[in-house]
Amino acid sequence: MAEPQEPLTIRLSDPGEVVAALPHLLGFRPRESLVLMSLRGSPGQRVGLTARVDLPPPEHRSQVVSGLVRSLLTDGPTAALLVVVSEATDEPATPDGWPDVLQPPPAEDLAHRDLVHEVVLALDAVDVPLRQALLVRRERWWSYDCPAACCAPEAGTPLPTGTSELAVASVVDGQVVEEERAALVRRIAPVGFLAAQAMSRACDEVGDALARRTTELGWDVLVEEGWAAVLAAVEAAGPGEHGGAGARLSDHEVARLAWGLRDHDLRDRALTLALGESAAAAEALWTELTRRSPAPLDAAPATLLAVSAWVRGGGALANVALERALRSEPSYTFAGLLRSALDACLAPAEMRRLIRQASAPLDTRW
Repeated sequence: MAEPQEPLTIRLSDPGEVVAALPHLLGFRPRESLVLMSLRGSPGQRVGLTARVDLPPPEHRSQVVSGLVRSLLTDGPTAALLVVVSEATDEPATPDGWPDVLQPPPAEDLAHRDLVHEVVLALDAVDVPLRQALLVRRERWWSYDCPAACCAPEAGTPLPTGTSELAVASVVDGQVVEEERAALVRRIAPVGFLAAQAMSRACDEVGDALARRTTELGWDVLVEEGWAAVLAAVEAAGPGEHGGAGARLSDHEVARLAWGLRDHDLRDRALTLALGESAAAAEALWTELTRRSPAPLDAAPATLLAVSAWVRGGGALANVALERALRSEPSYTFAGLLRSALDACLAPAEMRRLIRQASAPLDTRW
């Protein structure tokens, strides 16, 4: 097994740099979103867990904020940073909403200040200091706690331009930033009708052939052949002159891989690919298998895709992939356990530990 690769630690000190990094932290460009970031270490300048929800309506605000704060607490933050992403217009200012009582409030105030206030109270109740509360809109950012002229609603600070350290790290890690969360869903959407029919026929043919060969050779031989097929496909999907070959897999090759991953031992071996140098290539392969495999054969690669995404911090893609797996096969135990783990915001480091444990000689099956 390849030695695990720890995710790159990126320290972001400037508020604008943090805001510009959101698409890379989330995997897509957030819109009308409430984002809460865990800050860790001393003095709390290392970004940890990043949790995002759609901006809630007033009647659901308390419930959504409470859930968001509970998620943040699983990361053991020393502080937090709040970002509201919204194109909402400014609101009439009130004296209570302006941070400096020595200055008269402006005619208008930043949007969603009531929501920010509720987050502040929720964090204060669990003794987590809020380092910054920012609003992002029109490629600019504002601080809710800044009374200076540059923070006035009609002003704002332009987002930094150029290629950031985090953007470079994301490219190295094989991450693709989508324009919206829906694009992540489309990335693994099932193939069209005609392609699906051909894929279904291939799965039936490969399944029949595997059944005959199992009778002749035994399942252990078939598992080893399946693992060899996985490794070959991952190598083909990696960088190089012929890299990214996952899309060129034939229907029968996809079917063979998908059938093989139904075996728990083979699937648990495949988990380890999320930890080594082939992680990006393996994620590309799981994406291709999820997209092309019919239900319920898509459940295993979709869950492997969720693990791969979560280990590198791609929570949005992990959730999208798990939704696909559980929709395909609601009783798939591995996906159900992972769903519970992600709902509890299991840290990527803990996920890596569990993968290593699952790949041990006396592993406990999911």
